[in-house]
Amino acid sequence: MMRSLFSGVAGLKTHQTRMDVIGNNIANVNTTAYKSQNMVFSDLLYQTTQAASGANAATGRGGINPRQIGLGSKTGAISTAIAQQGSAQSTNNPWDIMIEGDAFFVVSDGSQNFFTRDGSFTVDGAGNLVMANTGYTVMGWQVDPATGDIRQDIVSALTVMHPDNLNSDPEWTTNGYVSGILDKKDTKLNSPDGLIRTMTFFDAQGYQYTAKFSFHGVGEEDRFRVQLDDILDPDGISLVKLYGLNNIEQIATFGSSENKITTSKYTMDPNAKYDQASNSFTINMALEEILKDFSGNAMVVAAGDNVKVTNPAAGATANITQGQEITVTGEVTLTKAQLESAPYNLIYDTDKGAYFMKGADGKPVEITDDTAWGNALKSMKGLESVENVKVTKGDPPENITISFDAKFESTMDAVYDGNNNFGVTLENTEANQAAILEQVYHVKDGDGKFYTIDFVGPDGSAQINMTENNKGNMIVFDSKGKFSYIGGQGQNSAMLTFNSSASSMDGKNIDLSQFTNIDIDFSSINNFGNGGMSTLEMLNGSKESSTIGAGRKQGELNGIEVGQDGRITAYYDNGLTKLLGQIAVAEFANPSGLSKAGNNLYSATQNSGEFNGVGTDITANGGQMTSGVLEMSNVDLSGEFTTMITTQRGFQANSRIITVSDTLLEELVNLKR
Repeated sequence: MMRSLFSGVAGLKTHQTRMDVIGNNIANVNTTAYKSQNMVFSDLLYQTTQAASGANAATGRGGINPRQIGLGSKTGAISTAIAQQGSAQSTNNPWDIMIEGDAFFVVSDGSQNFFTRDGSFTVDGAGNLVMANTGYTVMGWQVDPATGDIRQDIVSALTVMHPDNLNSDPEWTTNGYVSGILDKKDTKLNSPDGLIRTMTFFDAQGYQYTAKFSFHGVGEEDRFRVQLDDILDPDGISLVKLYGLNNIEQIATFGSSENKITTSKYTMDPNAKYDQASNSFTINMALEEILKDFSGNAMVVAAGDNVKVTNPAAGATANITQGQEITVTGEVTLTKAQLESAPYNLIYDTDKGAYFMKGADGKPVEITDDTAWGNALKSMKGLESVENVKVTKGDPPENITISFDAKFESTMDAVYDGNNNFGVTLENTEANQAAILEQVYHVKDGDGKFYTIDFVGPDGSAQINMTENNKGNMIVFDSKGKFSYIGGQGQNSAMLTFNSSASSMDGKNIDLSQFTNIDIDFSSINNFGNGGMSTLEMLNGSKESSTIGAGRKQGELNGIEVGQDGRITAYYDNGLTKLLGQIAVAEFANPSGLSKAGNNLYSATQNSGEFNGVGTDITANGGQMTSGVLEMSNVDLSGEFTTMITTQRGFQANSRIITVSDTLLEELVNLKR
């Protein structure tokens, strides 16, 4: 009788324990990364009233089972569904991290390591990555300063906002490359200045400079020359000027800096005269050579030889001074095809027998009489300086003949002979050398060749030096226009070499150690036809990767990202990325054997296996981390409520055992009455 009473008591206690487990599960239904628990029942001790006996073949008596009476139930085990992944909850907080897999974050209170699935982290005032609810530091691996990669060693606290991580150091440029097309028909290649291209680069302090290069034709089909012309500081000031130097070669060199000089004898133009006493030349110049901006006027150019001087008066000899105003008149006959093309762009209406131009309001304006023609042509591009435009004859749509007046300034002192010629006297000075070379000896700088007068004889013949610019590096292409080499056979790149110091014109020593040599790769350029337009670009960095050797300014921290492998990467506004560390994880042979320590923490036990102090990379066994997401509780409310119902019914049934046993005891006591 008493046994049933105590069995009921044991059952009540066990069901109460199960109810406690259910209550704890439901209470933690919204706890981050909480793992639900389940209680397993086990029967208690048994009292044997008769032992089992076997069958007796001799007597023919069969065996008897044991007779045992149980003493109730007990808690067999409380298991944790630790391997069951909780659902993902998006938070958009980059420091909220969810583990996918069976691993655990490693955190420390300063003296002991704990383990958690709760990835709600934050950064404390010291820059440490910590648990938001406890302040325990998140443990991981540090970056090896020698290699710049993760060193998997004993885990330590991750300090992601260390002062050293708030900024990135500048880097100087070590590589550059050139891409695009070098079109041999590009007129700039054969101009004195050449085809100009620039490349930016950084010094050791992160200041950005601009190197100015020029490409030149050398008179050979597949060969060109590229030279360094100047280097500008961040404010656009030439370093040669800034440091008070003689030339750019005192700062940096790019290939050879030699010039080839040859001297030849030239005879002067038969129409020129040389006066040895005054060391001056006299020669007649054509109208277009003496008038400023003559070739910039579309109407004047179209008129050609029909342009005549009217002031000074025709037939009169006059002295002209530089800057004096000269008036010319001209007449030009324009065909229908010319009128309908640039710069006139008129439209002829065959029905009306008249031309139309586009008015200021966008509507067509009919051109009929002389006044309309004059107004139309005055408004054309390139005709701004033309006056008194008149249509003197013509019948549209046949040829239209137009007369006009125009005013120009004289570019130099001259004597006008009254017949559209200007006699000019040029003293043999440095200021006049270019004009003398071109007008008297018909020599003009170009194709990388520069001329200077060395000596003029009594008869006006001259010894003239031709300086052929061999500065820089030669670029050679094959017959198909493909890049062959630069500088020498087999070379794909040329070095921009900086000097360590320079001496200014006033004797000061200029330190240039903030610069380093830059290797510039030319192998991506081609010598193809492109409509006379070269498309060369000079960029810093390597052609394989624009970030390799590109250099950069000093950078400020823009953001931090946690990768799927737990690597923490910082991003800076100069384009640099920097590895700050890696969150390590712990894995256990029996994670269900971990002991709950509260605050979403677990500690290792003998049955879970020990933590080795180093941890593992989460991706080693197929796991990953997801930033901006938290793992939710894996409590199943429907299952918990169902279990609660069965637990309640079990508790009620056990209470009935006590009630009935009490009734039986009462009847037994009443037997003495």
